[in-house]
Amino acid sequence: MEKRELTCIGCPLGCSLSVTIENGSVTEVTGNTCPRGDAYARKEVTNPTRIVTSTVSVSGGKSPTVSCKTEHDIPKNKIFDVIDALKTICVPAPVSIGDVLLADAAGTGVAIVATKDIAASED
Repeated sequence: MEKRELTCIGCPLGCSLSVTIENGSVTEVTGNTCPRGDAYARKEVTNPTRIVTSTVSVSGGKSPTVSCKTEHDIPKNKIFDVIDALKTICVPAPVSIGDVLLADAAGTGVAIVATKDIAASED
């Protein structure tokens, strides 16, 4: 039997969770004050994932970069691969919120989408 202590990121409360694992399966989660805590703990110890937020270079825009994020969560061990992929792209302005900037980030099958509008430069 293994015990893992986590801080929940499922909601703003940040509950202290205790997870009991036996034979690779979660047998008990305690400390959560809502169902999201239980779901978060079970996923975190078996298949941790994250949403990645970053920026991408923009050419011909009023701003040199646009904020972006993964459309869905990705495996935690792919975060740095996704960041490396973002460093290699430059998108042309204009950019609109929700535009797909990279269709398949680092082989995850998850798109990178813009989270801000960037107008084209008037120059």
